[in-house]
Amino acid sequence: MHSPPSDSSGGSNDLLVEIIETLETCGLEDDAYQLHDYVDVEALEQLVASSDEDIAVQFTVEGIQLTVTGDGVKIIDPEGGYEKDQ
Repeated sequence: MHSPPSDSSGGSNDLLVEIIETLETCGLEDDAYQLHDYVDVEALEQLVASSDEDIAVQFTVEGIQLTVTGDGVKIIDPEGGYEKDQ
């Protein structure tokens, strides 16, 4: 994976780490995918941070469905349709 530019915000770096750690809890190795093929983490961080209301962005990486909110990254449980905290 590419390192974020040194002038990027710490927030997007934190979100990047949180997304990767969440995917790893599902058994997905970080060399099994290129996250930038699925989501622009910096744009996602800006979108979530700039919203005055609760916002949730959902995307799927290698079959794992994630939701990102102001509260963090959650895995969507495909069985029950609810979100599980990680």
